Amino acid sequence: MPAAERVPPLSGDPAEDVVLRPPAGDEEARRLLDEGEIDLEGRMLDASNVTLVGTIRCGDLVAECVYKPVAGERPLWDFPDGTLAGREISAYLVSEATGWRVVPPTVLREGPFGPGMVQLWVDGDEDVDLAAFVRRDDPALRRMAVFDAVVNNADRKGGHIIQMPGGHVHGVDHGICFSVDPKLRTLLWRWAGKPLTVEAVEVLDRLGDELRGDLGEQLHEHLTRAEVRCTQRRVAELLRTGRHPEPSGEWPALPWPPF
Repeated sequence: MPAAERVPPLSGDPAEDVVLRPPAGDEEARRLLDEGEIDLEGRMLDASNVTLVGTIRCGDLVAECVYKPVAGERPLWDFPDGTLAGREISAYLVSEATGWRVVPPTVLREGPFGPGMVQLWVDGDEDVDLAAFVRRDDPALRRMAVFDAVVNNADRKGGHIIQMPGGHVHGVDHGICFSVDPKLRTLLWRWAGKPLTVEAVEVLDRLGDELRGDLGEQLHEHLTRAEVRCTQRRVAELLRTGRHPEPSGEWPALPWPPF
């Protein structure tokens, strides 16, 4: 989508043109996602749940977005029906609390097909060889590995990792996180058993406090009490060991397909 584009206003008044622009930061992005009008353009057919893409506009703000309606969620044997959108929002809340901005701006709101998750679409760097990138000892990937351990991500495929042109790395598709059972399944095992970085320990220490306070209360809106308690315990266990987790052997360690 162009950085700015001149189009007629929504009111249909031809007297003025409106110069549309993408959100300048996460605060504007969240406002756009919360209040914008969604114009759906298509569906991602390779997604296991109904995943719709389109344009969202509010005033002079415009961006591409992903919309996953709760009504389009496929039932899973190990996650309660109708909870995947809430898990996506919960992952975003934890991401924001870490300060690592792993998850793009995400909200839960009404959409064209009912309530669902709406997330800012992010365009990755097309020149990145993703299969090679996920094997690198990259600080952003290492942070993502810690984040995945906290949210108990059961599906960190390579295709869910997006390196931006500026170097920032986003993660998407967090619908099957926060189970009370250990389900960590990821391509990011490079640091398994290795000591956490000083930065990660500091972030986890702060995150543990927030999970016992306001963040925990926010998560209770989307997760069960048991799921929030287990998230607190995972943070406490990471701090106790001071190390990245290792595969448990009780659950497949790698997602399938990996990309």
